[in-house]
Amino acid sequence: MDTREDRWAKAMRAERTGDSAAYEAFLRAFAASVRRIVEAHLRYMGFSLYEAEDVVQEVLIAVHFRRHQWDTKRSLLPWLNAITRYKIIDASRRLGRDARTRVDLTEEQWAGLFSFEVFDPERNPADVEKLISALPPGEQAAVRAIGLEGASTKEAAARIGSTEGAVRVAFHRSLKKLMAATQRRGPGHE
Repeated sequence: MDTREDRWAKAMRAERTGDSAAYEAFLRAFAASVRRIVEAHLRYMGFSLYEAEDVVQEVLIAVHFRRHQWDTKRSLLPWLNAITRYKIIDASRRLGRDARTRVDLTEEQWAGLFSFEVFDPERNPADVEKLISALPPGEQAAVRAIGLEGASTKEAAARIGSTEGAVRVAFHRSLKKLMAATQRRGPGHE
């Protein structure tokens, strides 16, 4: 019976003798398998799936650069699983740290949170100003520039005298705080 272990181990051995076609076929098949595993893990952890491809590529690169370390007398799948597991753990830690300061929306979606259809500052400008004024000064500036005035991250950074990355982080943090504050106030508060 020709199992995945047999096929993939045979391809890895063939790569050592110069059969790049067999190795490429293995990498494609392995990538598809890893992609399903990584996507399932990220979904379970509550992360977005667009990061899955980065993790898959990290796994493939690790396998490629460590392929000479695989002992051909041993099973291949446990070796591949170990590399995959450690790359997923690394990515989960990294994404977990990043997730504290990030909400996955595009710049347009962030700016749209304050559009008149979603959030009408004209209707209750005192409440909006009260919420924004409770933020630290850098976050206030980011929200006013990007959220209320519609500036791009680059324009806001130039106005504020900061970097685009710092403005983006300040804006994302402030929006999380504003969303939490509006949820605490409840939908009936006007």
